[in-house]
Amino acid sequence: MELFANLALGFSVALGPSTLFLAIVGCIIGTMVGALPGLGPSNGVAILIPLAFSLGLDATEALVLMTAVYYGAMYGGRISSILLNIPGDEPAMMTTLDGYPMAKQGRAGDALVLSGVASFFGAFLATIGLMLLAPILARVAFLFGPAEYFALYLLAFCTLGGIGSNNQAKAAISVCIGLGIAMIGVDNSTGLTRFTGGNMHLFDGVDFLVAIVGLFAVSEIFIFIESHGKDSSIGVKLEKVTIPIKHILNTRWTMLRSSFIGFFAGVLPGAGASLGSFLAYMFEKSSSSDKSQFGKGDPRGIAAPEAGNNAAAGGALVPMLTLGVPGSGTTAVL
Repeated sequence: MELFANLALGFSVALGPSTLFLAIVGCIIGTMVGALPGLGPSNGVAILIPLAFSLGLDATEALVLMTAVYYGAMYGGRISSILLNIPGDEPAMMTTLDGYPMAKQGRAGDALVLSGVASFFGAFLATIGLMLLAPILARVAFLFGPAEYFALYLLAFCTLGGIGSNNQAKAAISVCIGLGIAMIGVDNSTGLTRFTGGNMHLFDGVDFLVAIVGLFAVSEIFIFIESHGKDSSIGVKLEKVTIPIKHILNTRWTMLRSSFIGFFAGVLPGAGASLGSFLAYMFEKSSSSDKSQFGKGDPRGIAAPEAGNNAAAGGALVPMLTLGVPGSGTTAVL
């Protein structure tokens, strides 16, 4: 009965005209912010903090506005991922693997609609999980220590072999390069600098968004220059947008599985939506009987990371609201 009483109280606040207006405005702003490569949800939320103060919003209204921006940006990052092969934020990186090939096949509209449906599905299930399981999951997340996080990230690194299944050596080299870039900066535990070369600008490390935008965007510019625009992602055209009902129905179980994986990944403090997106994609690929279509425009390769990262975004709210411990960079701002 307490759950229903809390739901009634929540809906009485959420369905107010001003709250609904703020939610709609936040989603629109968040989608635009997310579509711009390099900004991401954390920057969008941070930009709106002064606006929330200047408008005189109370805590509930400000939280509604910024959470709406959070979810809007989580979807907006997929627009540039699918159309330009440039991730709008970290979790959108996995969407480029199948979203961009689908767009090159003339199905950009289908990819965008499918990613939107999967995003809603993941966020909706995460909201239900937030209502029902928040106190229990918060205690589980609080018990996670260095050993558990080591095992979790070791699992993530091991699954990288699934992405580079055709060339394991390239996958291993990519992991080492990525770890090397991540180690640049000040160590959080000891406070000592690593691989900075005495340059103060490197003390904060290399931002992940900067790395992926440089990796994807610069390469697309070189391809555009080399091919005179013939084989570049800039040539992708978004024509008539229809609802791909067949793809949605075929990926319904993919969305369900990925939502559960993403939600539990998001609950862990510090894991965030990136890990949820990555694990959801790799689980779907490894459990599929037909892996040959992944990376070539498979709808499952869009539905899995989209449901996973949006569910992880909802899961990241669990430790923030119950323990005051942010589950991701964006919830740290919140």
